[in-house]
Amino acid sequence: MLNRALRRFLRLLWRLIWRGALGFVVLSVALVLLFRFVPPPGSMVMVERKVQSWINSEPIDIQRQWRSWENLSSNAKLAVISAEDQRFPEHRGFDFVEMRRAWEASRDGERLRGASTLSQQTAKNVFLWSGRSWVRKGLEAWFTLLIETLWGKQRILEVYLNVAEWDTGVFGLEAAANHYFGASGSALTERQASLLAAILPSPHTRSASRPDAQVERRGQWIRQQMRNLGGTAYLERL
Repeated sequence: MLNRALRRFLRLLWRLIWRGALGFVVLSVALVLLFRFVPPPGSMVMVERKVQSWINSEPIDIQRQWRSWENLSSNAKLAVISAEDQRFPEHRGFDFVEMRRAWEASRDGERLRGASTLSQQTAKNVFLWSGRSWVRKGLEAWFTLLIETLWGKQRILEVYLNVAEWDTGVFGLEAAANHYFGASGSALTERQASLLAAILPSPHTRSASRPDAQVERRGQWIRQQMRNLGGTAYLERL
């Protein structure tokens, strides 16, 4: 009797698990497909920042204006690729060269280095929460595969530039350009774009309009990489 009841329970549990998994797959594919054509209304990072502000009783004003691909600075597009993911046009969401280098550096006792591609960062920012866990990394891989398949490189970069966080409450290139330079996100100079890209690893502690020595050096390196890649003509590869 007990064994029969246990078997029924296990069968019910299994049905719930696979139905839940199937529902998640269908919903996530539908959501990614929708955002291929419709601008995401926000990102999970924005939601997270809002929740944190409520918990800490520190009001936050989210600044963000969506801009289409044509209205995003080519200098900014190239700058973030140069800074974050120079193999962006070639890989399928995961840069195994950088992942191997990061693993070797960690094995040799060096400082842990990031190996996330622009595709992975976009997937995480739009659909997931911040923090480190195997569950989040697994979901990040799933959404990365989806956006690589359903969006393509140009859409991924377009969404990334519209959701990236550049300061407290400042999301997207348009808001960042206005916040730091009083400029439009479509008219950034090479230097301005490189400084914005330079602060992306630590947007809460660095400034693009008042760069310290480290940000200046990083910006100079990014500008040199932009030229090494062949300038904005590189974007045609997307």
